Parts: sequence; structure tokens; C-alpha cells
Amino acid sequence: SAPSRPEPCVCVRQPAAPAALYAQLVHGQKGLEALEPLGQLLEHIEQDLSSRGTAYLAGDTQSVADVVVWGALFPVLQDETGLPSELPALRTWFQNMTLSEACRKAAGSVLMPEALLEFKLPVHGRRNVLITSALPYVNNVPHLGNIIGCVLSADTFARYCRLRNWNTLYVCGTDEYGTATETKAMEEGLTPQEICDKYNAIHADIYRWFDISFDYFGRTTTPHQTRIAQDIFQRLLARGFLLQDTVEQLRCEGCQRFLADRFVEGTCPFCNYEEARGDQCDKCGKLINAVELKNPQCKLCGGVPVVKTTQHLFLDLPKLQERLEPWLEQSLATGDWTANARYITRSWIRDGLKPRCITRDLKWGTPVPLDGFQDKVFYVWFDAPIGYLSITANYTEQWERWWKNPQQVELYNFMAKDNVPFHSVIFPCSLLGADDNYTLVNHLIATEYLNYEDGKFSKSRGVGVFGDMAKDTGIPADIWRFYLLSVRPEGQDSAFSWGDLMLKNNSELLNNLGNFINRAGMFVCKFFGGVVPDMVLTPDDERLLARVTLELRQYHQLLERVNEPWKRIKGDEKDRQRAGTVTGVAVNVASALAVMLQPYMPSVSVSPLFQKLENDQVEALRKRFGGGQELTEKVAEQVSGGATPALSWLYSPSPQPPRLPQGNYVRQLKANKAEKAEVDTEVAKLLELKKQLLQAEGKSPEVPVPKGKRKK
Repeated sequence: SAPSRPEPCVCVRQPAAPAALYAQLVHGQKGLEALEPLGQLLEHIEQDLSSRGTAYLAGDTQSVADVVVWGALFPVLQDETGLPSELPALRTWFQNMTLSEACRKAAGSVLMPEALLEFKLPVHGRRNVLITSALPYVNNVPHLGNIIGCVLSADTFARYCRLRNWNTLYVCGTDEYGTATETKAMEEGLTPQEICDKYNAIHADIYRWFDISFDYFGRTTTPHQTRIAQDIFQRLLARGFLLQDTVEQLRCEGCQRFLADRFVEGTCPFCNYEEARGDQCDKCGKLINAVELKNPQCKLCGGVPVVKTTQHLFLDLPKLQERLEPWLEQSLATGDWTANARYITRSWIRDGLKPRCITRDLKWGTPVPLDGFQDKVFYVWFDAPIGYLSITANYTEQWERWWKNPQQVELYNFMAKDNVPFHSVIFPCSLLGADDNYTLVNHLIATEYLNYEDGKFSKSRGVGVFGDMAKDTGIPADIWRFYLLSVRPEGQDSAFSWGDLMLKNNSELLNNLGNFINRAGMFVCKFFGGVVPDMVLTPDDERLLARVTLELRQYHQLLERVNEPWKRIKGDEKDRQRAGTVTGVAVNVASALAVMLQPYMPSVSVSPLFQKLENDQVEALRKRFGGGQELTEKVAEQVSGGATPALSWLYSPSPQPPRLPQGNYVRQLKANKAEKAEVDTEVAKLLELKKQLLQAEGKSPEVPVPKGKRKK
């Protein structure tokens, strides 16, 4: 007799699968309780498989029916362990199906939990990518360096992961506890909570304008943060990884309080930088104990603090090192860590780990749940990385499926280099010591610093572009994204330059990318009725497409060979066919570029329309955000007699600054093969202008020796 057909079973089963999934994910039901809507149907499949003794539903070979039934069950079960042991035949069938080639390919397209719900969870059989960017301090407005160093870099990767159809969760939020918040609250006459509410909204608006695609942007001042941080603390305490010690700390008698690190400023004991904070030097990057500062000063009242003793709790990093090192070696060997992250981490290990204080004498923070320490809170760098977990917990109650699931989840951390030791050593030590199967970082991506022109960003001095100012420049968010990613400080510090921004926008985007896509689209519409024509690829075309596939970044140069189809449009049929092939290739490359651009410029990848940035427009913006540089600009105008305002481009650190009028004149003379005496006279004028400008800037007046001459 013919084998029983599984199709009726499939038809009555499918409405039950979403019901089971809803019970599992929304109501939190587990095990057999969650499978109750499927109970009778699963038993029917079990009996069918057992009675016939076949490996698959319709026989000994896999059929469409097997794939359909597996596809409906997979989101609910994810693997065979979700099935009761009383269904052995079904468990074996499900395991075999999950391992089959057809189902591995189908896993990315079958009905997934995230398609039914507003939140994402790890899915068995898929690549589950968890992405974090370092939590920005809530007490200030992020500048361009902050944006590229953390959220924009992570966003670009998150968008790429989604294009690959990887199950991706990108979380971030404001770091709201600690001294910096208390300080800002005092400055603005607000409570710490009011400061957090105000600046959390500012951060969210800025990232929204920059089109940062967080799955969830949260904050650390939440009940989840308190619960999770205190749980990790209690687990560390119970396992003997915390120490108690009396420490010396700076106390301001005028303020009648112990001073947390960021309430102190002084000279770095390592590099003698005069504005080092009490916890870390921004210049040399070394961590500091506030009592080590030379010439310390209270930032609240300006008084000179004195050294007093107080009790604090420490994370026993030396004891945890034997757990840290094996994990770290494996992560470094198998993960993608940037060179600076590897170097900084190995330096910490090489120098030997020391106990690290995790409590502070503050009021604004997560309370320490231990007798005798009720007046203290957790130090921000013990507390802040836990914010990744608590923010995810605010996103979904099943946060542990992301953060206690190292077998299925890959964790990517994005940050600036000053945050590396906290993410590669201190935070992993906390999680390893807690011994609760936490997901630890697999890939740590750290940038160097982005400077502004020839200095640092400074809100107080009005130097540099900050996130809330970018949208007022009239330059679209995608152009900012493109430029910041193009100068991303990967191997060394880099600098934002208005001249370079104008150059890249006008040449790379407008002239190259914009014109190419416009021409490709225009030819399809004008000569082929808006339909991509049939193509007859020549060997040259095939080689071109192969190279485009392998080296997309070189596509401008490679397309030079087939960039003049208009010469063949009016020719004979053979020429017209060749024009169609060239146009078709160009349109297909344009389509590929649209996809590849999406992580970088999500709006432009849909509509690549660019506007030219004019020199006057950019010059006005540079002056607007130049702060103290305005004085130098006035001197520069005086040096040039007020007739050549573009002279200020001379000291713009652009790779290819706009030409000076005098420089243009010299080049024109040379091009026209003018008399050597005339050229030398004008060169001398140019060098004198440069010398005077350097003097006006307070720099050394020595100028480079002209080419062709050598000092003796």
C-alpha cells in the first residue's frame, strides 16, 4: 500500500506553530508547556515515522514535505533537544534535517522569531552577531571623533551583517552614573537624573540624524542595571575574587568630601601632562591613582586636596589572571582584534595585573550591596560595561540568550583605544569570576583618535564640529558618514579637515560615483527604454567583472575601459550591441555599488544625488567651527593684504589643500615656461607669504627649501 502522506499533517500544523512560538517567546513558557499547542501533531509525526520505519516523512529520501514541516518547527524548537525524549524518532528526524544541506540553506529564510516579534533572539543554526559600541558619557555632546570611534563604526558593521542575513543585534546607550554626571549637574544647576534625561535625549537625536541603526538605544540608570551589577558583584564576592583594603584618597576639606577621580586634576606622574584626570591621562593613556598626581587640584572649588584614608573594595585581578589568560589567548587567536587592541591588552598582561578598586565615594551610582559600604557606589568602569547587559535586558526579558550563550553568539565590541583595557581585561575578569557562562568578547575593534584640523575638539573653546551642530551645516548625514569613515583613525591618529571634506565630496562622490551612476542610468533610460539590455560579454568584459568582484574599491579605474558608450550608439548593429553590453555592465556595477554603499551611506545607496561643496561655503564653516583659530585667520588676511581669503587654506592639514592664488600664479608661470628669473621672483614672494603666516601663528618661521635646492 502507498505510504501515508504527511501533507494533511502540514496543513493543520502550521497555525499551531506560531501559537507555540508566541507562548514561548512572549509568555516565557518553556519545555513541554510551550509545545502544548503542537502536542497531538508531534505525536502523530512520531507514530508515522515509527510505524513505517523510514528516515523521512515520505520514505527513505528527503522530500519537500520534510523541508516544509522542518521549516515550521525550526523557529519553535531550534534543535532536537527541545523535543521530549518520548519522541525519539521525531528527535532523530529533526536532527538529521537540521544538519542537511537543504535545511542549512533554508535556515536563513524560514519563519524566524524576529519576523513575528519586535525583538531579536539568537537562533540555532544561524550566525548570531551581538554588536556593542562603547557607551558614551551622558554628560556631554559627542563630537565627530566620538561618533566615528564608536557608534558609526559599529553601525557600518551592523548594516553589513544584516545585508549578509546574519541574525544581528546592535545595542548601545548612555553611560549615566559616576563623577562626570555629578560634575555636570553641579555646573548646570540640575539634579543628576535631570542631566541624564536631558543628555540622553540629545544623544539619541544626534545618532538618529546620523542614521545609526541601533536595534535598541538605552541607558544605565535602570532597575535592570542595579539588579545585574549587584548579582555579578555577589557572585564575585562568594567566589573570593574581591578584596577589602584601606586606601589613601584625596579629600577636599573645603567641600567636606572625598574626591572621586574626576573631581581631581593635576600633572601626570608619567608624562607631565598638566591636565591629567584623577583616573587616567588623556595624553599618554596610562591609568592613574589620583594620589599620584602632581599638584592636584579640586575641580569643584579649586582648593588643594589632602590625602586621607578610606575603605574600598577591589577586584582581585592577579587571582583572576589564571582564568583570563587562557580565554584571552583563544580570543586573540580566533577573533578579529585590531593591532592597537592586541598591543594594549598584551602590555597590561606583561606588566602584571594588580587589584583594581571597584567602589567610589559618590552618591550617584549603583549602590554597593554590602554592610559597611552602603555609602559607596560601584566605580563606573566596573559598572559601565555591565550596561551592555542591562540595556539588552531592557530590550528583551530574554537577554540571557544573548549574554549567557557563548556557544551561539559572537560578540563584537567597538571603541576608542582608551577603552581597550576595560573591555579586554577588567570586564572579562568580572564575567569570568562571576562564573555564569557569560558571552565574552570575540572581536575587539578599537580606533585611534580623530583630531580637528591641527588641534583637538573643544566644546568650551568652540573648536570642532559636535554632533548637534552637524545637521546645521547643510551637509547631509550621508556625506558626514562617508567622510568620517574615509578618515577613520585605524592605524594612527587622523584629522578632520574641511579642505579634505570638500575635495572628497566633489571628486570622489560628485565627479566619480555620482557621474558614473547618472550616466549608466541615463543611457539605459534614453537608449534602451529603461530596460537593462541584453549583453554579449567579451573576454575584456569578463575580466573586468571578475576584478570588480574581487576589488570593488578599484572600480573607478577599471571602468575607464568601457566608459564611452555614446560613441557606439549611433553606429551599426554591432556597435549598438556593444553599447548595450557596456551599458548593461555599467548598470549592474551600479547595482552592486548600491548594495556595497548601504552600510556606509544608507540614504545615498538608494538615491545617489550629490551637491558640490563650494570653497566659500566650506571656508565659512571652517571659520565658524575654528574657535581660537579666528585670530590667525585675521592675521592671514592681513598678510595677504585682504585680497586672498583663500590664504587660510595654507595651514589646513588637508592632503590636497585648495590652491593659493600666489601658488596658482607660480604654477601657471612654470606651465607656460616663463623665464627662470620671473619664476624665481614669484617663488620668493610665495615663500615670504608662508613665512609671515607661520610667524602670525606663533610657529617656527623656517620654511622648506624649494625643490631642486639643498642646504650645504
